[in-house]
Amino acid sequence: QVQLVEAGGGLGQPGGALRLSCTVSGGRLRVTPMAWYRQAPGKKREFVAAVSSGGGSKKYANFVKGRFTISRDNAEKTVFLQMNSLKPEDTAVYYCNGPGGNYYTLESGNFGSWGQGTQVIVST
Repeated sequence: QVQLVEAGGGLGQPGGALRLSCTVSGGRLRVTPMAWYRQAPGKKREFVAAVSSGGGSKKYANFVKGRFTISRDNAEKTVFLQMNSLKPEDTAVYYCNGPGGNYYTLESGNFGSWGQGTQVIVST
């Protein structure tokens, strides 16, 4: 059974940076595209960024383009989200997912199970 463990959240200042990590266990990360999602209070979970299984293709939601960077280390079974130029509206619980998914449809976030996520709060 695949387990996803997100970490790295916390309190960030507007204009600051945070780096999230997602460790995957129980699965073959090398063949799995991965993505980050987020859910703000009172809102639906939304797609943030995705990376193909080999890391050669990436895509981002418009609201994070130029600020966030997704990357992966298949040897360490870890996916990262570097968040720069943080804004208060980035405040949310951030989740990763991807096992069993298709890179071209990851935006849907249609997965049966999720990790606990990591809370990001952007505030002064």
